[in-house]
Amino acid sequence: MNYTYPDLAKMIDHSLLQPTLTRADLEAGCRLALAYDVASVCIMPYYLKRCAEILRASTVAASTTIGFPHGGHTTAAKVAEARQALADGGQELDMVVNISAVLAGDWDYVRQDIKAVVEVAHDAGAKMKVIFENCYLKDEHKIRLCEICGDVRADWVKTSTGYGTGGATLEDLALMRKHAPPHVQVKAAGGIRDLDMLLKVRELGVSRCGASRTKEMLDDCRRRLVLPAIGVASGPAQGY
Repeated sequence: MNYTYPDLAKMIDHSLLQPTLTRADLEAGCRLALAYDVASVCIMPYYLKRCAEILRASTVAASTTIGFPHGGHTTAAKVAEARQALADGGQELDMVVNISAVLAGDWDYVRQDIKAVVEVAHDAGAKMKVIFENCYLKDEHKIRLCEICGDVRADWVKTSTGYGTGGATLEDLALMRKHAPPHVQVKAAGGIRDLDMLLKVRELGVSRCGASRTKEMLDDCRRRLVLPAIGVASGPAQGY
């Protein structure tokens, strides 16, 4: 096998975004992510401060969403959300583009919307992921968004929220990796539910995946690598 456990664990942003998750679920999810030493926990904004407290002094980043899930917030609202998230200890932000403006071809608005939040994140030393919601877009939209994200120095381009009509596809991931410049990484979200799919997207050059089936995937990884199991409760399954 041409991977180690950390190679795969550090691809995963453990998703805790389902609106029905309770505080107990969110606590358990953060503890799970910590035990499995994933890349980050992407949690509902209202619980980010507590998430950051749990993850402090670990190698797991605290992250949250901006303009989620539809992207139609004003730029000022997205900037305010970003500032609050950063104040609460957020290290990575996942922002949804204004899908309506993308479909209208209002690229100046789209660029300024993304740029405003990227600048706030970067000024605070945080990283920024830009969510396209590819299920609603044509290839020309995705390509233009990759170019814009490269121009404004976003850290990742991301396929989906996990709450649209479809999630990540291998075709979209290949397209995004082809058209995003080398300094922009690619994140898959929606539909990465087992280790084999995680390995497939890794081969395409994907560096992060949003996932809620973290425990199942990484337990499988540890079995294949003949590593001891990690004992931790998993919490409820989600559909991300």
